[in-house]
Amino acid sequence: MWEYTDKVKEAFLKPKNVGEIPDADAVGEVGSIVCGDALKLYLKVDKDTGRIENATFQTFGCASAIASSSALTELVKGKTLDEALTITNHDIAEYLGGLPDQKMHCSVMGREALEAAIANYKGQPPPVREEGRIVCKCFDVSEDKIRKVAVENRLTTVDEITNFTKAGGGCGECKSDIEAILKDLWSVKIATERREQPKKLTNLQKIALIQEIIETEIRPGLQADNGDIELVDIDGNKVFVALRGMCSGCMMADVTVKGIQSKLQELVAPEITVEAR
Repeated sequence: MWEYTDKVKEAFLKPKNVGEIPDADAVGEVGSIVCGDALKLYLKVDKDTGRIENATFQTFGCASAIASSSALTELVKGKTLDEALTITNHDIAEYLGGLPDQKMHCSVMGREALEAAIANYKGQPPPVREEGRIVCKCFDVSEDKIRKVAVENRLTTVDEITNFTKAGGGCGECKSDIEAILKDLWSVKIATERREQPKKLTNLQKIALIQEIIETEIRPGLQADNGDIELVDIDGNKVFVALRGMCSGCMMADVTVKGIQSKLQELVAPEITVEAR
């Protein structure tokens, strides 16, 4: 039996913001009842400030799905659309005091519904459903989605993929395929340890490698001097970071950034540039 926090129990038994907004400015819909979980998110946006003034939901799913949806609507209220887009599935889980590992896919569904709703508000097509071959036929999960979720959440095992996407949680026939995907995706880590640069990296592999180098090569050194670093964004070959702790506002901050850039150019690609925000 899964252990739920008091916040999860409260959000499940007394969920907030349930229902439809008839004149919603944006609607985001993800999941499928056939696959066991579905979520429809409604947003009302203040035209003058661009802030989300109301958010409600309708969901079909388990206690964690209801609790995650309720938490999401509370998190987005009062935020601009751009601010709302910074909310991650981990933020949803943390708001609830944590979710059982096997239920993290509910927080991922919330994040996807938010992206779809904001795209709807902006008059953009919904985020493209991950293309590529379907790996898990039980839950209709593609290879591209497995790779994307693995990179965003640093997942390295089949069980973790199941927790975040449900892939592999049905008949189990796809588990060997998931394992092969993870081995391919994170093979760049082995190349880093051997100081061998792959001939060509996919975008996902590049992101994974940059994250790995920051965690293992750069952060420990900064933390030793009471500093820290946060990876803010990656846009092609541009890497945006924020210096924290003693590194923030330090007179040698520019030198630190150049050192980070040199390390990433050496281990990822010579075209990499680093900017501090």
